Amino acid sequence: MTSAGRGPARPGPASGAGLASSAVPPVPISWPAGVSAAACLTFDMDAEAPILTADISSINRMTPMSHQSYGPLVGVPRILELLGRHDIKATFFVPGYSAHRYPEIVRRIAEAGHEIAHHSYFHENTIGMDEKTEAAMLDLGLRALSDTAGVRPIGYRAPMWEMNYHTPRLLAERGFEYDSSLMDSDHPYLLAVGETRDAGTLVEVAVSWGLDDWEQYAYLPGLTGPGVIESPAKALEMWVLELEAMHQLGAAFVLCCHPFLSGRPSRAAVLERLIERMKSLDGLWITTVGAVAKHTASLNLAPRTCPQPALPTDAYWVARPPD
Repeated sequence: MTSAGRGPARPGPASGAGLASSAVPPVPISWPAGVSAAACLTFDMDAEAPILTADISSINRMTPMSHQSYGPLVGVPRILELLGRHDIKATFFVPGYSAHRYPEIVRRIAEAGHEIAHHSYFHENTIGMDEKTEAAMLDLGLRALSDTAGVRPIGYRAPMWEMNYHTPRLLAERGFEYDSSLMDSDHPYLLAVGETRDAGTLVEVAVSWGLDDWEQYAYLPGLTGPGVIESPAKALEMWVLELEAMHQLGAAFVLCCHPFLSGRPSRAAVLERLIERMKSLDGLWITTVGAVAKHTASLNLAPRTCPQPALPTDAYWVARPPD
């Protein structure tokens, strides 16, 4: 109804104005001739760093530190032997601190022809980390990998896969070619490093929690994990099902393992069974993340964005982030 002496009330702005995401769905990519899908085995050589980040007082706890050192001391040599037996090249994401602490095994990884990529310096908690601090972390990690193994990585994986919205730009400024931390696609794609699609790009080779051995095996009392250590048979079933489904989609299967977890005997045996299944799939390219990224970069794809959500102004009860 109209009030006397006044025209019809004008509607205000739509309550959802400005909230719609500008992201576009990812699309399948074309693979090299004879290839129908890709699979990457990746290993995060975290060693003690993530536990010390979770609780620095753990530096005085000999048993948790020995649990973590199993990775570079036992797990990585076992994994290198397994990969060599199957003539597979993998990607090892190495924190700079782990490289400083275990330089010999990092050099062995490089000498075996595997890709070494950046994985922070101290496996820091990067949630909310400011740009200056994150830039210093990236630079120190780069220096550590160069000093210990003579490598300049082209790829990055954020600790705990926690990217800030400024992280892609920091990576691009340092000449990185790809990231493997985001979770919005089954297929590799070009990620715009800024809010606009012409601000530069990185290749994104996406991951998911279901393909991380941390969720299956990680347990240190009071420090990590849900308190349940799963059977390797369960992990194998999950990973094979995802591998087969992604092979059918023509996607990129990216498994994330930690040598202090998947380097244990029965888990390494399961990893070998997964590799055998990979090798049985027609047209599956088993390669490094860097190789997938370089191929993706050659395709002249339109960049995608991963826009930050906007908060509704009308819903005043929705919490706001701290300043």
